[in-house]
Amino acid sequence: MRIIHSLFILVFCGFLSSCLSESPRDQIDREQALSSAATLYDNTVAALYNYMGGTQSSQGLQGTYRGVYDYNTLTTDECLIPIRGGDWYDGGFWQDLYLHTWTASDQSLEDTWNYLYLVISLSNQAIEDLNNHRSLLTDAQLSAYTAEARAVRAMFYAYAMDMWGNIPLITSPSQTLAATTQSKRSEVYKFIWDELQAVEPLLPNEKSNLEGNYYGRMTRPVVDFLLAKLALNYEVYADDDWTDGSRPSGSGAAFAVEGQSMNAWQTCVHYCDKLSADGYTLMADRTANFSVHNENSTENIFVIPMDKTLYTQQFQYLFRSRHYAHGGAYGTASENGTCATLATVREYGYGTDSLDTRWQQDFYSDTVYVDGKTIALDGGDVLVYYPLEVTSTNLTYSDYIRTAGARMKKYEVDRTAYNDGKNCDNDIVLFRYADAVLMRAEAHVRNGESGQADLDAIRRRVGMPSRPATLTNILRERRLELMWEGWRRNDLIRFGLFHKAYDIRPQLDGEASAYTTVFPIPAKVIDLNGNLKQNKGYK
Repeated sequence: MRIIHSLFILVFCGFLSSCLSESPRDQIDREQALSSAATLYDNTVAALYNYMGGTQSSQGLQGTYRGVYDYNTLTTDECLIPIRGGDWYDGGFWQDLYLHTWTASDQSLEDTWNYLYLVISLSNQAIEDLNNHRSLLTDAQLSAYTAEARAVRAMFYAYAMDMWGNIPLITSPSQTLAATTQSKRSEVYKFIWDELQAVEPLLPNEKSNLEGNYYGRMTRPVVDFLLAKLALNYEVYADDDWTDGSRPSGSGAAFAVEGQSMNAWQTCVHYCDKLSADGYTLMADRTANFSVHNENSTENIFVIPMDKTLYTQQFQYLFRSRHYAHGGAYGTASENGTCATLATVREYGYGTDSLDTRWQQDFYSDTVYVDGKTIALDGGDVLVYYPLEVTSTNLTYSDYIRTAGARMKKYEVDRTAYNDGKNCDNDIVLFRYADAVLMRAEAHVRNGESGQADLDAIRRRVGMPSRPATLTNILRERRLELMWEGWRRNDLIRFGLFHKAYDIRPQLDGEASAYTTVFPIPAKVIDLNGNLKQNKGYK
């Protein structure tokens, strides 16, 4: 399936926080755009996929800056963007992410909220349009198309609920933000869960990452992955007050799953097992999942399709991370920003005799070579990255101001990419089977069972020795296996570590309550809706 652009759906005067009550303005006559089964699908469901990636800040689930990915990655002990003299200060934004000193007036946070609710609103519109024009469709088409739009909506609600906790639940285009009350996190969680369970059997049991009719679409395995992730995070998502020091019990939860009653951990295992039964397997070569042509991966479950000649969405993270001269060696530019934290460097065993084999796959470090040659810096020195020199969020006075930190390498460089490498052919990996294998290991352990086989499978694939399948070791393995993939904040919150001091980040005053495990609801959103209350701990 080629991603197409909607013929009639416009962004509601920019974003929903300012004009959710307005109707979309048509680019062409609505009835002309919705005149057949094909145009109806193209301009309702298919149009939603235009928003999975992006070109501007705060757009897309991955690929751009200051959005979902950055708030789930640069806020953790995985990586950071330190200030490098005149570079990367940007009003303190990147430091605020790492130090958890964000505020409700953060424009990028508001833009991210607006992006997620924009897609939710467009999904609502798609569902209504499908039902209003049902005479153009067979019963099977109506069921399948509606299920797909509902799945997109549920996934975007999952991201919003994960980031903000108690949020408005809007399910109709006629429902205005100003008239919508704030739902508890557990209520939104239940809505998402019920929606995904309801649509799962109605979706095609096809691999979304493979080129063809289902490429980049919501299919049954994509939903199964989401259900597994939601079940594993039950204790977080079913908790309406994350500041009181207590959580509901995943062991005591009761999920109705295909005629059986299961606790949260059993439910997670069930949906991971379904992915195994559908033929997802670990690639023998882990790096193949991130290669320029990764469309045939047996491991990738859900991706943002990338093709520099067809799609405009960008993958900007390699560009953001590499030193300027490093980018120049590829004939492009670079921004010399993102690097691994000291905690990550040590987790991989850098500088020891037990270096994890994934270090060379995931990072540029030490002397850098391109096409077998070193890279010259101004003045004649050779480019060397120093992984152990990220000792502050401000490197302005460091001897390693430009070269401190191991840099992102996980995706193969597309030497034919456009736009400084940002328009490339590597599909952006959102959901991967290796994650499901580690989720299953963790769920087994949390349920008092052994997760050893799954943990061993992940480590054996990369030639690393077995470790006991404890929760601590599984969390360690999730960093090693899923580095740069956008899951670290989610993991640290589940393990009760996100709000604590780590790496070079101190715990904030009052942060022992875990209030920073959700973000503040943007101030402008609250100004427009008197029904919304700010999350605890924020002004």
